Amino acid sequence: MSKKYVYFFGNKKAEGNGQMKNILGGKGAGLAEMTNIGIPVPAGFTISTEVCTYYYDNNKYPEGLDEEIKKNLAKVENTMGKKFGNKENPLLLSVRSGARVSMPGMMDTVLNLGLNDVTFEGLIAKTNNPRFGYDCYRRLIQMYGDVVMGVPHSEFESTLSQMKQEKGAKQDTELDAEALKSLVQRYKKLIKDKNGEDFPEEPFKQLWGGIKAVFESWHTKRAIEYRKIHNIPDNWGTAVNVQSMVYGNMGKESATGVAFTRNPATGENVFYGEYLVNAQGEDVVAGIRTPHPLNKIQKGDSDLISLEEEMPEIYNELSEIRTKLEKHFRDIQDLEFTSEEGKLYILQTRTGKRTALSAVKTAVDMVKEGLITKEEAVARIEPEHLDQLLHPMLDPNAKFTVVAKGLPASPGAASGKVVFSSDEAKEIMKDKKEQLILVRLETSPEDVGGMKAAQGILTARGGMTSHAAVVARGMGKPCVVGCETIVVDYEKEQFTVGDKVVKKGDLITIDGTSASLILGDVPKIKPELTGDFGEIMKWADDIRRLGVRANADNPKDAKVARDFGAEGIGLCRTEHMFFSADRIEAMREMILADSKEERQKALDKILPIQEEDFIGIFRVMDGYPVIIRTLDPPLHEFLPKERKGQEELAKKTGVDVEKIARRVEEMSEMNPMLGYRGCRLGLTYPEITEMQARAIFGAACKVAKEGIRVIPEVMIPLVAIKEELKLQREIVEHIAEEVMEKQGIKIKYMVGTMIELPRAALTADEIAEYADFFSYGTNDLTQTTFGFSRDDVAKFINIYVDKGILPSDPFQVMDQKGVGALVKMGLDKGKETKPELEVGICGEHGGEPTSVEFCHRIGLDYVSCSPYRIPIARLAAAHAVLREKGIL
Repeated sequence: MSKKYVYFFGNKKAEGNGQMKNILGGKGAGLAEMTNIGIPVPAGFTISTEVCTYYYDNNKYPEGLDEEIKKNLAKVENTMGKKFGNKENPLLLSVRSGARVSMPGMMDTVLNLGLNDVTFEGLIAKTNNPRFGYDCYRRLIQMYGDVVMGVPHSEFESTLSQMKQEKGAKQDTELDAEALKSLVQRYKKLIKDKNGEDFPEEPFKQLWGGIKAVFESWHTKRAIEYRKIHNIPDNWGTAVNVQSMVYGNMGKESATGVAFTRNPATGENVFYGEYLVNAQGEDVVAGIRTPHPLNKIQKGDSDLISLEEEMPEIYNELSEIRTKLEKHFRDIQDLEFTSEEGKLYILQTRTGKRTALSAVKTAVDMVKEGLITKEEAVARIEPEHLDQLLHPMLDPNAKFTVVAKGLPASPGAASGKVVFSSDEAKEIMKDKKEQLILVRLETSPEDVGGMKAAQGILTARGGMTSHAAVVARGMGKPCVVGCETIVVDYEKEQFTVGDKVVKKGDLITIDGTSASLILGDVPKIKPELTGDFGEIMKWADDIRRLGVRANADNPKDAKVARDFGAEGIGLCRTEHMFFSADRIEAMREMILADSKEERQKALDKILPIQEEDFIGIFRVMDGYPVIIRTLDPPLHEFLPKERKGQEELAKKTGVDVEKIARRVEEMSEMNPMLGYRGCRLGLTYPEITEMQARAIFGAACKVAKEGIRVIPEVMIPLVAIKEELKLQREIVEHIAEEVMEKQGIKIKYMVGTMIELPRAALTADEIAEYADFFSYGTNDLTQTTFGFSRDDVAKFINIYVDKGILPSDPFQVMDQKGVGALVKMGLDKGKETKPELEVGICGEHGGEPTSVEFCHRIGLDYVSCSPYRIPIARLAAAHAVLREKGIL
């Protein structure tokens, strides 16, 4: 039996179902499932994703596909009572993409396939509507010419604009049948002039051209870029959905629209969407005509009439379908609908893309409504999207003037320099890392890279379901669309709003929550993460096994970390405390000292400052462990490298400038990251380790006397040999006992090491003899495992990723095969020697979701990351458990 590649749906029966997303794609699976539950869906068939992968692997279609398509087309013809290519009762088809996850606007669509000079006459005769017939025909030629034959979309738009100008029409809908008839001929001539070939009249040639175009759109630049941004594998491929056309452009009794079963920006449980009368689907999302709101609630103060008011019967039927779909799929649905002369059809449903704010509210609400479980709710929140919830908001106390309003497409506030080109935005971000706001008339799929580079997006046209809105929400970027009072001029690289001119490079602020445009910068505040967010985080904490700590170097960061749910500090870098102006002088005095006595004198000045820092951190972390790393960076980093700075230091310290210059020269290293740093400093200058231990335990004793539970853990960095740790541990233990005896109080503490060198992982069984805990410094471990300099890797790492040498930047996503293997080896060896050994990681990988899941799988005790990534790590740790249970 030959392999099945084509799956029929229609007449309340489908060969597929909603669980077949890998084969049918998200759209095809949704169409099959809707058909099976009795939703009015125009008949059609889905060509599986396997055909796409076969096509790219073999540069041809699988054997038998042609016959399978003809067989399924016959079923569609029987169901719809029309025939493809028939001159009297023609069946017209749409061809759409459908990957297993939504990629809005990234791949191609062709509508009205099957129209030609013969079938077109039949369509007019059947409908008795010449304008409708010509409108469908010109749309087919325009889409086919652009998508299949490579004539730029702008050329057709220019021809259409010229026709509207000739006829004095503002909207496409104002062009009559004669004007559209003339437009058909102009479009055909345009294709011949630009492409050298005629528009194909043969219906099956059109169909195969559309199918091929959709498959080939999987590898367009915009689709590849979108997949890279959203971590979608290239080998998934797209399905192709071939479906009977139904018409929202048959006149004033017809309409088409896009709807979400709940508000995708806020999660509010209200039916939400947009529609246009006498239009086809692409008109709603293209941003060329301003769509109308779905209902009176959404309408607010707008003068635009809603579907609920204009077509109440259609709206009520659509509302019932909304309820049925959401109860069946138990999630927000994004659906497309068409009303053809009063008959409603649903053209697609898929899981709705939403902001993190909406995702959290919807998940919590659906648990309360009994639709989903708490575990399912947690599974629906994507860890990497949680930083959307950390987006700044405009400071309510700030004074500013709103110069224009649009539609609130994606929440959050952003300020940046105006840029009008997506390519330019990408280039600027590559070189300068500036804050940018991308300003466009409307965005298209080609803009996805620029949208990713920008802090926020502002468009003059488009609605809440336009390309800009959907993509910005998916990226978590603040976005204001449909800001019609701004006039964008690409040629002059400026936009005007009233009498104000804003040029490229000028600073503006947008607020995607209130849909406001403000000139200049506006102060912002971080939002409070309570309410629904707190609820979902509590559920995540109940699920996860892995502990989550924070990398924090001062009481302020420690407080932020606690507020975000950190269960301790996994890395406190003591050197960061020395770089402020009031402290670095004592540090420099210690470095420039010629004798131990002089060094000790300088260290005595540093001791109380260091102790005070630890007191603040211990107070904030009441009852939670605090891992404090002893001095790690090379000492020359604390000295000025430039002559001017050396002269200033000489004046302050009274040390001869030539001596300072000589000391800088003596301390400079060819490769400081592998040089005189970490435990090597402590072994050479044990008085530094002594001072830090004295500060740690002095602070711990004082805070413990206040009734606060203190859990200090001292971490020795850059250990490669067990004797290094042994000698440093002896110093820490000696000072700890001395301080505790003097203070008259006993405190439990641990001494451990940072595993950041391959040799440490390889000999972890030996090192564990002297360690109470291991903490993997995966930033340096990645550097020393690959032999990549973290400071220089940016020059070539993108080439490695683009060529498929590496799946991602290993400094951002843990290299599980290499670095991960060392982490696992060190864990296993360490536990063999000391089963009670506590093991975690403290590199930035501790806040990256896939790395967190890896740490769960191999059995680490905790991860530690920057405070603002704590919620992401907590959720990723819960997801690791849910994945093991098969819920994710």
